[in-house]
Amino acid sequence: MQESETGLMLKGYGLTTAEIFYRMPDYRSVLNTFVWQQYDLAPDYPELFRFIEFWQENIEGPLHSVRFTHRKLIGPAEWRNVTGEFRLH
Repeated sequence: MQESETGLMLKGYGLTTAEIFYRMPDYRSVLNTFVWQQYDLAPDYPELFRFIEFWQENIEGPLHSVRFTHRKLIGPAEWRNVTGEFRLH
């Protein structure tokens, strides 16, 4: 069973976005891009490197470069369980 996005964020995962530049298999002088997003753990980025290894083993277009960014959307200290609510008229 896959864990929810909120559960991953509470465990320290952040959203990693990678822009992958690769050469077209038939036209090596032409570059194309592919955008990849996944929740991943900084600073090791195991999901990103697993995807790059998959690309190198299974995709015909050779990699030119990879540019990525990582953003933690929520941390364990930023989340609070609200048990009550006050309403003002």
